Amino acid sequence: MGKIRVLICDDHTILREGIRLLLNAESDMDVIGEAVDGRDAVEKARALNPDVILMDIAMPLLNGLDATRQIVRDNLNARVLVLTMYESDEYVAQMLEAGAVGYVLKKVASSELVYAIRAVQRDESFLYPSITKRILEDYLRRGQSGQESTFGGLTDREREILQLVAEGHTNKDIAEMLSLSIRTVQNHRAHLMEKLGIHDRSELVKYAIKKGIIELK
Repeated sequence: MGKIRVLICDDHTILREGIRLLLNAESDMDVIGEAVDGRDAVEKARALNPDVILMDIAMPLLNGLDATRQIVRDNLNARVLVLTMYESDEYVAQMLEAGAVGYVLKKVASSELVYAIRAVQRDESFLYPSITKRILEDYLRRGQSGQESTFGGLTDREREILQLVAEGHTNKDIAEMLSLSIRTVQNHRAHLMEKLGIHDRSELVKYAIKKGIIELK
Protein backbone atom coordinates (compact mmCIF):
# COMPACT_ATOMS: atom_id res chain seq x y z
CA MET A 1 0.00 0.00 0.00
CA GLY A 2 1.38 3.41 -1.00
CA LYS A 3 1.88 6.41 1.21
CA ILE A 4 -0.93 8.88 1.97
CA ARG A 5 -0.30 11.83 -0.34
CA VAL A 6 -1.06 15.09 1.47
CA LEU A 7 -1.55 18.65 0.19
CA ILE A 8 -1.20 21.38 2.87
CA CYS A 9 -3.26 24.54 2.27
CA ASP A 10 -2.49 27.42 4.63
CA ASP A 11 -1.25 30.99 4.13
CA HIS A 12 1.17 30.84 7.08
CA THR A 13 4.59 29.63 5.93
CA ILE A 14 5.91 28.58 9.32
CA LEU A 15 2.82 26.46 9.99
CA ARG A 16 3.09 24.71 6.60
CA GLU A 17 6.76 23.98 7.23
CA GLY A 18 6.02 22.53 10.66
CA ILE A 19 3.24 20.29 9.37
CA ARG A 20 5.38 19.14 6.44
CA LEU A 21 8.19 18.10 8.78
CA LEU A 22 5.72 16.34 11.07
CA LEU A 23 3.98 14.37 8.33
CA ASN A 24 7.06 13.48 6.32
CA ALA A 25 8.47 11.89 9.50
CA GLU A 26 5.59 9.38 9.36
CA SER A 27 6.41 6.23 7.40
CA ASP A 28 3.02 6.16 5.66
CA MET A 29 2.72 9.84 4.68
CA ASP A 30 4.19 12.08 2.02
CA VAL A 31 3.55 15.84 1.65
CA ILE A 32 3.35 16.32 -2.11
CA GLY A 33 2.57 20.04 -2.19
CA GLU A 34 1.68 23.25 -0.38
CA ALA A 35 -0.85 25.95 -1.29
CA VAL A 36 -0.67 29.52 -0.03
CA ASP A 37 -4.24 30.61 -0.79
CA GLY A 38 -7.58 29.15 -1.85
CA ARG A 39 -7.03 29.53 -5.59
CA ASP A 40 -3.65 27.88 -5.27
CA ALA A 41 -5.34 25.06 -3.32
CA VAL A 42 -7.86 24.40 -6.11
CA GLU A 43 -5.17 24.44 -8.80
CA LYS A 44 -2.81 22.15 -6.87
CA ALA A 45 -5.61 19.75 -5.98
CA ARG A 46 -6.33 19.38 -9.70
CA ALA A 47 -2.68 19.08 -10.68
CA LEU A 48 -1.35 16.82 -7.90
CA ASN A 49 -4.37 14.59 -7.14
CA PRO A 50 -3.62 14.22 -3.40
CA ASP A 51 -5.31 11.68 -1.14
CA VAL A 52 -5.89 14.14 1.71
CA ILE A 53 -6.07 17.93 1.62
CA LEU A 54 -5.43 19.85 4.84
CA MET A 55 -7.53 22.99 4.39
CA ASP A 56 -7.44 26.20 6.40
CA ILE A 57 -10.58 28.36 6.37
CA ALA A 58 -9.32 31.96 6.31
CA MET A 59 -7.01 32.33 3.30
CA PRO A 60 -6.51 35.16 0.77
CA LEU A 61 -8.03 35.32 -2.74
CA LEU A 62 -10.38 32.40 -2.08
CA ASN A 63 -11.33 31.16 1.38
CA GLY A 64 -11.16 27.52 2.42
CA LEU A 65 -14.93 27.11 2.29
CA ASP A 66 -15.25 28.05 -1.37
CA ALA A 67 -12.00 26.28 -2.26
CA THR A 68 -13.48 23.10 -0.76
CA ARG A 69 -16.70 23.58 -2.73
CA GLN A 70 -14.74 23.85 -5.97
CA ILE A 71 -12.54 20.84 -5.21
CA VAL A 72 -15.54 18.67 -4.34
CA ARG A 73 -17.44 19.95 -7.39
CA ASP A 74 -14.52 18.80 -9.55
CA ASN A 75 -15.30 15.24 -8.33
CA LEU A 76 -11.74 14.75 -7.21
CA ASN A 77 -10.97 11.75 -5.02
CA ALA A 78 -9.21 13.86 -2.41
CA ARG A 79 -10.65 14.00 1.08
CA VAL A 80 -10.69 17.51 2.58
CA LEU A 81 -9.70 17.69 6.25
CA VAL A 82 -10.16 21.16 7.74
CA LEU A 83 -7.30 22.36 9.95
CA THR A 84 -8.20 25.68 11.52
CA MET A 85 -8.21 27.85 14.63
CA TYR A 86 -11.98 28.41 14.36
CA GLU A 87 -14.14 26.34 16.72
CA SER A 88 -17.44 28.02 15.79
CA ASP A 89 -20.41 25.74 15.08
CA GLU A 90 -21.23 27.82 12.01
CA TYR A 91 -17.81 27.26 10.45
CA VAL A 92 -17.99 23.53 11.13
CA ALA A 93 -21.44 23.23 9.59
CA GLN A 94 -20.48 25.25 6.52
CA MET A 95 -17.31 23.26 5.87
CA LEU A 96 -19.10 19.92 6.21
CA GLU A 97 -21.86 21.11 3.90
CA ALA A 98 -19.17 22.18 1.40
CA GLY A 99 -17.88 18.59 1.33
CA ALA A 100 -15.13 18.39 3.95
CA VAL A 101 -14.98 15.01 5.72
CA GLY A 102 -13.18 16.12 8.86
CA TYR A 103 -12.54 19.12 11.09
CA VAL A 104 -9.48 19.51 13.34
CA LEU A 105 -8.36 22.47 15.43
CA LYS A 106 -4.82 23.80 15.19
CA LYS A 107 -4.43 23.43 18.94
CA VAL A 108 -4.51 19.61 18.73
CA ALA A 109 -1.51 17.46 19.57
CA SER A 110 0.51 16.33 16.55
CA SER A 111 -0.53 12.72 17.17
CA GLU A 112 -4.21 13.69 16.84
CA LEU A 113 -3.61 15.36 13.47
CA VAL A 114 -1.81 12.25 12.21
CA TYR A 115 -4.67 10.08 13.48
CA ALA A 116 -7.25 12.32 11.74
CA ILE A 117 -5.41 12.09 8.39
CA ARG A 118 -5.33 8.30 8.60
CA ALA A 119 -9.01 8.23 9.56
CA VAL A 120 -10.22 10.27 6.58
CA GLN A 121 -7.95 8.28 4.26
CA ARG A 122 -9.91 5.19 5.40
CA ASP A 123 -13.11 6.96 4.29
CA GLU A 124 -14.08 7.76 7.86
CA SER A 125 -15.23 11.17 9.05
CA PHE A 126 -13.31 12.90 11.81
CA LEU A 127 -14.52 15.72 14.06
CA TYR A 128 -12.47 17.15 16.89
CA PRO A 129 -14.14 15.63 19.99
CA SER A 130 -15.15 18.88 21.71
CA ILE A 131 -17.25 19.99 18.72
CA THR A 132 -18.93 16.70 17.81
CA LYS A 133 -21.87 17.02 20.20
CA ARG A 134 -22.42 20.70 19.39
CA ILE A 135 -22.42 20.22 15.64
CA LEU A 136 -24.88 17.35 15.82
CA GLU A 137 -27.20 19.51 17.92
CA ASP A 138 -26.77 22.36 15.44
CA TYR A 139 -27.70 20.14 12.48
CA LEU A 140 -30.83 19.00 14.30
CA ARG A 141 -31.76 22.59 15.11
CA ARG A 142 -31.26 23.70 11.51
CA GLY A 143 -33.33 20.80 10.24
CA GLN A 144 -36.21 21.56 12.58
CA SER A 145 -36.25 25.28 11.85
CA GLY A 146 -35.52 25.03 8.13
CA GLN A 147 -32.65 27.49 8.64
CA GLU A 148 -30.21 27.96 5.79
CA SER A 149 -26.49 28.31 6.47
CA THR A 150 -25.52 29.83 3.14
CA PHE A 151 -24.35 33.42 2.75
CA GLY A 152 -27.67 35.14 2.06
CA GLY A 153 -28.34 33.00 -1.01
CA LEU A 154 -25.15 34.11 -2.80
CA THR A 155 -23.91 32.10 -5.75
CA ASP A 156 -20.41 30.61 -5.79
CA ARG A 157 -19.25 33.41 -8.10
CA GLU A 158 -20.79 36.10 -5.88
CA ARG A 159 -19.00 34.67 -2.83
CA GLU A 160 -15.71 34.74 -4.74
CA ILE A 161 -16.23 38.38 -5.69
CA LEU A 162 -17.38 39.27 -2.17
CA GLN A 163 -14.08 38.00 -0.76
CA LEU A 164 -11.94 39.77 -3.35
CA VAL A 165 -13.80 43.08 -2.88
CA ALA A 166 -13.47 42.78 0.90
CA GLU A 167 -9.74 42.16 0.50
CA GLY A 168 -9.45 45.47 -1.36
CA HIS A 169 -9.07 44.32 -4.97
CA THR A 170 -10.45 46.66 -7.65
CA ASN A 171 -13.08 45.63 -10.18
CA LYS A 172 -10.35 45.59 -12.83
CA ASP A 173 -8.13 43.30 -10.71
CA ILE A 174 -11.03 40.94 -10.03
CA ALA A 175 -12.00 40.84 -13.71
CA GLU A 176 -8.44 39.81 -14.62
CA MET A 177 -8.23 37.16 -11.86
CA LEU A 178 -11.56 35.55 -12.80
CA SER A 179 -11.32 36.09 -16.58
CA LEU A 180 -14.49 38.18 -16.58
CA SER A 181 -15.39 41.57 -18.02
CA ILE A 182 -15.37 44.54 -15.66
CA ARG A 183 -19.10 45.02 -16.35
CA THR A 184 -19.79 41.43 -15.27
CA VAL A 185 -17.85 41.97 -12.05
CA GLN A 186 -19.78 45.17 -11.41
CA ASN A 187 -23.08 43.36 -11.93
CA HIS A 188 -22.12 40.51 -9.58
CA ARG A 189 -20.98 43.05 -7.00
CA ALA A 190 -24.25 44.96 -7.22
CA HIS A 191 -26.32 41.76 -6.97
CA LEU A 192 -24.48 40.40 -3.93
CA MET A 193 -24.71 43.71 -2.09
CA GLU A 194 -28.42 43.88 -2.85
CA LYS A 195 -28.96 40.32 -1.57
CA LEU A 196 -27.09 41.08 1.65
CA GLY A 197 -28.65 44.51 2.15
CA ILE A 198 -25.19 46.08 2.19
CA HIS A 199 -24.58 49.54 0.75
CA ASP A 200 -20.81 50.17 0.86
CA ARG A 201 -17.48 48.38 1.01
CA SER A 202 -16.92 49.02 4.73
CA GLU A 203 -20.11 47.11 5.54
CA LEU A 204 -19.02 44.38 3.14
CA VAL A 205 -15.67 44.06 4.94
CA LYS A 206 -17.42 43.77 8.32
CA TYR A 207 -19.73 41.08 6.92
CA ALA A 208 -16.81 39.13 5.44
CA ILE A 209 -14.91 39.21 8.76
CA LYS A 210 -18.01 38.15 10.70
CA LYS A 211 -18.59 35.20 8.38
CA GLY A 212 -14.92 34.14 8.42
CA ILE A 213 -14.51 34.84 4.69
CA ILE A 214 -11.50 37.03 5.45
CA GLU A 215 -9.31 37.35 8.53
CA LEU A 216 -8.94 40.50 10.62
CA LYS A 217 -5.21 41.16 10.31
